[in-house]
Amino acid sequence: MRLLHTSDWHIGRSLHGTDLLAEQEAVLGGLAQVVTAESVDVVLVAGDVYDRAVPSADAQAVLDRVVQRLRRAGAEVVLTPGNHDSARRLGTFSGLLAAAGLHVRATVAGLDEPVLLSDEHGEVAVYGLPYLEPEIVRGELGVTGARSQEAVLAAAMERVRADLVLRPRTRSVVLAHTFVGGGMSSESERDICVGGVDRVPVSVFDGVDYVALGHLHRPQTLTERLRYSGSPLAYSFGEAGQQKQAWLVDLDATGLAGVRAVPLPVPRPLVVLTGTLEELLADPAHDGAVEAFVSARLTDAVRPTDPMRRLQARFPHCAHLEWTGSGRVSDGRSYTERLAGRGDLDVVGEFVSHVRARVGPTQAERDLLARALGAAAHEEASG
Repeated sequence: MRLLHTSDWHIGRSLHGTDLLAEQEAVLGGLAQVVTAESVDVVLVAGDVYDRAVPSADAQAVLDRVVQRLRRAGAEVVLTPGNHDSARRLGTFSGLLAAAGLHVRATVAGLDEPVLLSDEHGEVAVYGLPYLEPEIVRGELGVTGARSQEAVLAAAMERVRADLVLRPRTRSVVLAHTFVGGGMSSESERDICVGGVDRVPVSVFDGVDYVALGHLHRPQTLTERLRYSGSPLAYSFGEAGQQKQAWLVDLDATGLAGVRAVPLPVPRPLVVLTGTLEELLADPAHDGAVEAFVSARLTDAVRPTDPMRRLQARFPHCAHLEWTGSGRVSDGRSYTERLAGRGDLDVVGEFVSHVRARVGPTQAERDLLARALGAAAHEEASG
């Protein structure tokens, strides 16, 4: 049996306010081509199907079209909710959906009830562990004392292993959305642990043939049978240049036979450009970034006027702007020391100078500031 391990689709996510639905549908819909080309039997989605608990109608429509394409290509689909999803909403009509080949495993009570699939070697049991919030699920799982991801996942895996005892010679796959020790995080994940307390050890998942992990957006291998697929798109400029992928997982008669990466297409790359505004606007070396999502880091000594509008004239998909110019440098004095002996007009003038990187107000601007300060003082004095 061949499985395609994916996770963290985050349908409905934006990039600095820029809608990504078109790019998401292009990549996720393209998974159907992988299913056809690689003869994939099952597509796994290990959590964070949507980017928010209440997805938009447009986001739900994208998921509907993507799943239909995967089913037409011949694959069953098994998915679980992550910390961004609403397990209850995602699990709506799960019984009916299963009859159509979409298997949603979204409840704590059903986490030891696998999706049973078969090939020429027998059965494969696919268990879906929804994201387990310790404070919410510890009672249902019978966890006392410890209030951690490790404790609730250990209890969940005990139930899985107990079910497997009743299924001799059945190969097993587990989907889990969590932070396993040894994994490397990215900028675009929502933290689900505090100070490393909720990092889960690899040993929690002992006893199964393959563990399809979700939550971390960087593809990575923790052990041969324990992997993160990462997100199908880059969701922060910290992931610029990162090759996104899915894992092709082969099971033979005895268990895990092999795993290999399948690169995913990049509908619109993320690029970080650094330089002065004029350099970014004029340098032909940046021609390749015209169709990319751009983060511009401006090094101008003086903050340029209307930089985003000017950048978007050349880079229509410029989504982020940061000014790193030298005007931010402080003289080392405290705020109180800088204000000592200065009148209101001097203080406001220094603020203008700071914002403009040491270019102070003109005389006309000082006159305007003086009138505004005078009006404010008169209003305060009169009541």
